[in-house]
Amino acid sequence: MICRKRRALAMLADAGRRGCVDPLFLARFTPELLDLVRDGLATAKPETVRRRGRTVVVARVRITDAGRAAIEGPVRITWH
Repeated sequence: MICRKRRALAMLADAGRRGCVDPLFLARFTPELLDLVRDGLATAKPETVRRRGRTVVVARVRITDAGRAAIEGPVRITWH
């Protein structure tokens, strides 16, 4: 697994059951998150929230059980 994907999974694992909606995290790891969702290691679902009096649609990203198993397994680093 690519180091950045492993790092993104670890951050999602640290976020707990609520997942992550932080726009800076999502922007920094967008390609990796898309790959993780495609591979079934994370889920992304739209959610409507109110921020500063405005209604905003965000993507809540959560790690799956398969994602947890992937970061607990042996580390294999690939460079792309």
